[in-house]
Amino acid sequence: MSAKKSFVLRIDEDVFKALEKWASDEFRSANGQLEWIIDKALTEAGRKKKPKANEDKTNKET
Repeated sequence: MSAKKSFVLRIDEDVFKALEKWASDEFRSANGQLEWIIDKALTEAGRKKKPKANEDKTNKET
């Protein structure tokens, strides 16, 4: 499992409220929603490394 990095994000209050609503509609936290949005954008842009076959099996077994 990869470690998660914490950081501060400054975001407009109205944008955050919209994010919270969207997250709530999908049964996620605002943080989880941001992670999902970023992961999806990275994947679609071809900037996310795909796990190697060995690493993927190892992560699923634990």
